Amino acid sequence: MTKHSAASVPRDVPIPSTPDTTVWCSDAIADMLRALEIPFVLLNPGASFRGLHDSIVNHLGNEKPQMILVLHEEHAVAIAHGYTKVVGKPLAAILHSNVGLMHGSMAIFDAWVDRVPVIILGATGPVDAAKRRPWIDWIHTAQDQAALVRPFIKWDNQPASIGAAQEALLRANQIATTAPQGPVYVCFDAALQESKLSEAPPMPNPLRYLAPPPAQPADAQVRRAAELLSNARRPVILAGRVNRDTLAWKQRIELAEMLNAEVLTDMKIGCAFPTAHPLHAAPSGHFLNPTSREVLRAADVVLSLDWLDLAGTLKQAWENEPVASQVIQVSVDHYNHNGWSMDHQGLPPVDVFLASEPEPAVELLLQHVKKRNTPAPLRAPLPAPAVIKPGPMTVPVLAGTLRRAVGNQKVCLMRLPLSWSGDLWDFEHPLDFLGYDGGGGIGSGPGMSIGSALALKGTDRLPISVIGDGDYLMGSNALWTAANAKIPMLLVVCNNRSFFNDELHQERMARQRSRPVENRWIGQRIANPEPDLAMMARSQGLTAFGPIEDCAEFERTVTEAIALVKGGATVVIDAIVQTGYSPSMTAGLTRSD
Repeated sequence: MTKHSAASVPRDVPIPSTPDTTVWCSDAIADMLRALEIPFVLLNPGASFRGLHDSIVNHLGNEKPQMILVLHEEHAVAIAHGYTKVVGKPLAAILHSNVGLMHGSMAIFDAWVDRVPVIILGATGPVDAAKRRPWIDWIHTAQDQAALVRPFIKWDNQPASIGAAQEALLRANQIATTAPQGPVYVCFDAALQESKLSEAPPMPNPLRYLAPPPAQPADAQVRRAAELLSNARRPVILAGRVNRDTLAWKQRIELAEMLNAEVLTDMKIGCAFPTAHPLHAAPSGHFLNPTSREVLRAADVVLSLDWLDLAGTLKQAWENEPVASQVIQVSVDHYNHNGWSMDHQGLPPVDVFLASEPEPAVELLLQHVKKRNTPAPLRAPLPAPAVIKPGPMTVPVLAGTLRRAVGNQKVCLMRLPLSWSGDLWDFEHPLDFLGYDGGGGIGSGPGMSIGSALALKGTDRLPISVIGDGDYLMGSNALWTAANAKIPMLLVVCNNRSFFNDELHQERMARQRSRPVENRWIGQRIANPEPDLAMMARSQGLTAFGPIEDCAEFERTVTEAIALVKGGATVVIDAIVQTGYSPSMTAGLTRSD
């Protein structure tokens, strides 16, 4: 985890209120948010929660929690999501009525699939029809508002009293932070917020309502798994969804070294194992590459540490043949599956199932496994980095230039684009790379990057995001929040002026149907005119450069940008890159089997 400070964001200080003994229901709700130690609430204002808004400002003084304003509800949830990926503790996002919830629903789905806790607060009503204003209160009131997002949240509630509201917030925090973690939703009746109380209600102690400690797997299953791993001919560890804790990071390394087990990682989730370690068997990616496929297929025992899409990964290695390896699965993800979304992926074959999070399972396995003296197979050396020379940029050249400009500084790569491959940058710490967004919700990159940079503010890490142009264009007005809240970070846009992912899909269709491949760009290219991405950032108060097409100019610019970020600026660079993905990414995106 990283240290963070709620004082790191400039606070709008309200004029003190005249002392008054009146107690409003929304004041009690605000008090509970403070008791839960939520440092920030992200919001785009709305009348449905005007009572709670007033209480945060005039009852709490806009402090603990402090408001951070966003220009779109989706960004409120995305920023909270990005923040929690760094610190492991949830923020709150407040969404106005049914319309705000619909705006924020894509980001909620991202947090759900990414298994990240976010406390989403909403409002409706007044539920009592006699108290509704004509027109607007009616269209912003729903009979069951949470039904809009219930398939991809862990829990929801619409409390009808202050006692119930306090309990709902305590339960929401408890459920969100219990593995498998995820978003929760609490909806407050507008009329309830604006009601008076005869006296301040008693405040429950939040420390008595925390999430339970991580579950531990059954002893017999741990011993069986340890026996398989200790006696394996060629064990492989799939290091999947794990936390950012440095002790757990060291224990995963220790387990791999005890077993001389090869390790594979995944670019869709945060880094789980040092990629320069001799046991890291192949560059990570969004799909298996030829080397990682060979490594997995040769394994006789596979240990999955909550690997994302275990069934699909095994299928990539064995295709239509039975999986020949003994498979040990460590996960509690099955507790989340509800059937609406297919984010649970395929059903994998499992020989030993440890129903726990990876961290306690690894700690227990270390107590039972025997050291294997058989060394892991030597891996082939990685290809030499792309030669950096003046001229048009590719993503590998951009990555090499950025890496050289960073030097020995500690970096957190908060987001990387689909065109990035795992051999472009080595990760040596759990905060070196935070992974993707979970649900593939294009437009999440700017908001999530801002949230992660907020959590990193005041640390010794340089926050950098490299995102695609489509992601930037869909989420670019999140950048105003970074400027307003003075959140330093560097955002590099890999701008190929195309929705290139779908160019590959259209190429596949054309080849399959014997039609002109040359037409794949139609309906995909972001051109005629080309949006001025740097100007979009400057118009919101950020420093921005570009478009930059020459790699020598990019190198000069990124060096200047890093200095500006270290001085507290939020900087955007529009870098024009040639289209292209790594071979494994291209094959994975377009395969239909």
